[in-house]
Amino acid sequence: MMAGDQDKRTLIRELLIAGSLFAAGALVTGLSLLQIRAENRLQMTQATPPLQGTPSDNQNKTPAEAKPGGERPTTPAPEPARPDPQTQGAAKPALPPAPAEKMAPPIRDKQDKK
Repeated sequence: MMAGDQDKRTLIRELLIAGSLFAAGALVTGLSLLQIRAENRLQMTQATPPLQGTPSDNQNKTPAEAKPGGERPTTPAPEPARPDPQTQGAAKPALPPAPAEKMAPPIRDKQDKK
């Protein structure tokens, strides 16, 4: 065997390996793109169709007339949220307190400068 024949065989074998790796990469890329496209289609098909209910009879009725001096709702008004006394101070600060700032003399008013 000659050295040229061995080089030719090595070149062909390496080209076959490179071609098969390229084909495998293209196949994986194609399958990934197909999967992404299929997931997008599933999301589109799972969208809720518009509701097509029957029109209610309440649409044709007029609203009730407001009467002066009428009754007010009896339900109590909502109250602002207040934390429980048990939970007050339960959370500890994550950082130590900041150092106190240096005290400066008070700022004088414009009238004091005259």
